[in-house]
Amino acid sequence: MKPCPFCDVSTEAGFQIVYEDEVFVAFLDRKPAAEHHIQVIPKRHIASVKSLRKEDATLVRSMKTVGDTVLDGLDVPPTMRVMGFHIPPFNSINHLHLHVQALPYKPLRHAKYPVSAGFGPFQKGFGWFIQVDQAIRSLENGRTIRVFPC
Repeated sequence: MKPCPFCDVSTEAGFQIVYEDEVFVAFLDRKPAAEHHIQVIPKRHIASVKSLRKEDATLVRSMKTVGDTVLDGLDVPPTMRVMGFHIPPFNSINHLHLHVQALPYKPLRHAKYPVSAGFGPFQKGFGWFIQVDQAIRSLENGRTIRVFPC
């Protein structure tokens, strides 16, 4: 079994770390979709956003806070921020990671991060990307995150 590349994030392993504390580490994305594209991950291995449950809403809220802290340091206005998760099988690494981006996207890169509005009791419609606030609300409502509406 291949080791998880995000379980050993370090500058020695080639990551450009922009934030670190006891729980999280944030680093520059290797293939950025925008001028500022950061990944925020928990140091503890969590397979994906699909494995999160209601009690994990606080963890996701804290990941968002880290993302906002990094973007605040880059003077990115709140209206130009996108944060969210790809939902398996549409993710590249099986370690929970929050995409933290400053708009605009580079040409043709926005298609990887489609926003799917919710309806009725659902926070998100059909789609492979969930914005961080949609994820928090879904988890708080006891729903699991998936490609189908949640």
